[in-house]
Amino acid sequence: MKLYSKRYKESLKQVDKEKTYMLKEAITALKKMSPVKFDSSVDLHFHLMVDTKKSDQMVRGTVILPHGTGKKVRVAVFCKGEHEKIARGANADYVGGTELIDKVAAGFLNFDCVIATPEMMKDLSKLGKVLGPRGLMPSPKTGTVTNDILKAIEDVRRGKVEFRGDKQGGVHLAVGKLSFSEDKLYDNAFKVIEALNDAKPASVKGKFVRSLSIATSMSPGLNLVI
Repeated sequence: MKLYSKRYKESLKQVDKEKTYMLKEAITALKKMSPVKFDSSVDLHFHLMVDTKKSDQMVRGTVILPHGTGKKVRVAVFCKGEHEKIARGANADYVGGTELIDKVAAGFLNFDCVIATPEMMKDLSKLGKVLGPRGLMPSPKTGTVTNDILKAIEDVRRGKVEFRGDKQGGVHLAVGKLSFSEDKLYDNAFKVIEALNDAKPASVKGKFVRSLSIATSMSPGLNLVI
């Protein structure tokens, strides 16, 4: 039997489990729930109508949140030569070539996002088992393998985040902090919903999103109108 905290139980009383909320209405409800002692994340949870065993139904993409994520993103850039100067000038947190790869291989993972130039990918492939499971392996599809290092770093600083489907057909993504205004949370959440729908694989016919909910990291979820 799952045990809930007193705060969670109080929040649960404010949720109508039989109701599907409009996005703005749900955000207002979240803001009214019993507060916690830290600034919790606000997350969207999608359950998609996809067959995860089919490669052409994998869902992956990026979106720039209009008001950012609410947290400092630590960026590691794998590059050489002139690109290193650009990355350092753009205030990337960690910059380097093979020496940075060796450092990560030894256990260093104090970053949230990885950007790499195409020439580094052959060497970076040895970190696939380290970065892959954490969702940190750079990819041309998400703009994190590029020679335009400056733009890639600026996009991350502006609030660019990646989303991808899991093995259960779910997509889970933070859209900001509870301290954000309702309007900012709405803008961010709406942008994510829009981007997710745009990422619908061509092979998926009919309904794409089976269900959608919004919750903080410490609150019950509210089902949203799809």
